[in-house]
Amino acid sequence: MKQVEDYEAIRRAYFVDKLSIRAIHRQMGYDRGTIRKAITAPTPKPYSLKKPRDAPVLGPYKQRIAELLNQSQQNKRKQRYTAHKVYQILVKEGYTGSEGSVHNYVSRERRKRKPRERYLPLEFDAGQDAQVDWAEAEAILARQRVKVNLFILRLNYSKVRFVMAFPVQKQEAFFEGHIRAFHFLGGVPQRITYDNLKTAVYKVLTGHNRQEQAAFIAFRSHYLFESNYCNVGQGHEKGGVENDAGYSQRNFMVPLPEVEDYEQLNAYLEQACREDVHRHIRGKDLSVAGLWEEEKALFLPLPADDYKACVSLPVKPNGYSQVSLDTNRYSVPTTHQSDQLVLEAYAFRVCILADREVIAEHPRCFGREQDILDPLHYLSLLEQRPGAFEHAIPVRRWRKQWPPEYEQLLARLRQSRPDGQGVREFIAILKLHQAHPARLIEKAIRQALELGAAHLDGVQLCLRQLLKDQQLPASLDMLAYPALAGVGSQAIDLSQYDRLLAAR
Repeated sequence: MKQVEDYEAIRRAYFVDKLSIRAIHRQMGYDRGTIRKAITAPTPKPYSLKKPRDAPVLGPYKQRIAELLNQSQQNKRKQRYTAHKVYQILVKEGYTGSEGSVHNYVSRERRKRKPRERYLPLEFDAGQDAQVDWAEAEAILARQRVKVNLFILRLNYSKVRFVMAFPVQKQEAFFEGHIRAFHFLGGVPQRITYDNLKTAVYKVLTGHNRQEQAAFIAFRSHYLFESNYCNVGQGHEKGGVENDAGYSQRNFMVPLPEVEDYEQLNAYLEQACREDVHRHIRGKDLSVAGLWEEEKALFLPLPADDYKACVSLPVKPNGYSQVSLDTNRYSVPTTHQSDQLVLEAYAFRVCILADREVIAEHPRCFGREQDILDPLHYLSLLEQRPGAFEHAIPVRRWRKQWPPEYEQLLARLRQSRPDGQGVREFIAILKLHQAHPARLIEKAIRQALELGAAHLDGVQLCLRQLLKDQQLPASLDMLAYPALAGVGSQAIDLSQYDRLLAAR
C-alpha cells in the first residue's frame, strides 16, 4: 500500500522537476494509475471495501442475529441479549463458526443502531448547583480486602468534590454523607441533582415529578436546598459527578488504601479532597480553591444543629437484654429489661434510648446474625448470679482483652473470699468502669496490688487518689504578678502577738 511519502515523491517529480508520467514510471517504478492518483490528491485515500466480504459460515445467520437484537431491544436494559447468549442460541440452531465472529458482528450492528450521543456544553452559577451520586471501590480495612461505597458530592461551578466511604448505601449513610459534605464545603448549595435513587425517591411519576421519601423531605426541609432529578435512564444529566466517581476511584483509591477502620479511611479521603482543590480548570483564571471561595458567600447557611441522620425503630429487649437490627442483636442494660425502647441506627453507630435518654451505644455491625455485647450492661445481673461469671459470654469476650492485673486481682479475691464472695466483690470492682475511664481503673488495680490491698476498698482508695491528683489546680506563676513578689518573704515581727494578748 502506497504511503503519503510515495505521493509526495511523485508530486515533487511531476510539479517541481517537470517530469512526465512516463518518465516518473520509468525512473521511480510507480505504475501509471498510482502516479495519476498522486497528481490529483496529496494523500492516498483510505482503503474501503467495494462490496462486503463473504461470510460463508456466519452469513446465513445474520438475519437471525438481527431478529434477536430487535427482540432484545424491547426488554429492560439488564435483560437484553449479550453477544455470548446470541452465540449460544446460534449454536443450538446449527452455527459452527467461532464465538469471536459473532461478538464482532453483534458489536458492529449495535453501533449502527445506537448513534453516538451529543451533549451541550453547560455553565453554572456560583453557589447554586451540586450533584450527588454513589460509586463502588475496594479498600483494605483491618488487613481484609472489602468493598466500600463512596458517597460523592460535586459543586458544578468550582468543581470541588467531596468523597466519603460507607459500608452500605442506606438512607442514614445518604444523610450522613450530605451533612459531612455541607460542613466540608462551609455551607449548603441552593440545589442538588440526583438520579432516582430509592433513598430519596419513593416513586417516579410522569415527567420530572417524583413522590419523595418522607424522611428525605424532612432532611431537605432542615437544610432548605432544592432537589432535582434526572430523567429515567439519563445519567449523563449529572455527568459531572459521574466523571468524579471514576476520578475518585482511579486517584483516591489506587493503590488500595490500607487502614484500620472507616474513620481512618474517611480522614484520608477528606485530606485527599482538600489537596485536590489546588488544581486548575481549563479556561479559568482561578484555581478550584479560588472558585470555591467565590461560592462560599452564596451558599445557604448551615443550621445551628445538624439533622439527626438515623432511622428510628421501636424495640423491646429479649430475655438476654438484646434488641435486634438487620439480623444483629445489641445489648442494653439489664435494668431496662421490660421497657419499650427506641433504637436509632446511624451510619456507623447504634444508640438505644429510654425516655429520650441514651442507655446504650454500640459500633454498628454490618455482618449478619452477630451479637454485639457490652459487658457493663450485665454486671448488675452477674452480682446476683456470681456462679455464671465463668460462662457469661460478655465477660468471656472481655477477659480476652483486659490487662493481666485483672486476673491477678480475681485470683487473690477468690483465695481470700471463697464461696463466690470474691467473685461478687470482683464484679463490684468491674462496675467502677460504669463511672470512670478504663485507664484509671486499670491504674488503680495495679496500685492496689502493689500495696497489698487487693480488695474493693483498696481499689476505691487508689482510684480516689488518682482522681484527686487529676483535679489539682495548676501552679500559680508569680512572675505574672510582680506586686505579690514579696508576700511570704518579709521578716516576722513577734511583737505583734504581744499587742494582741494585751488587747485581750
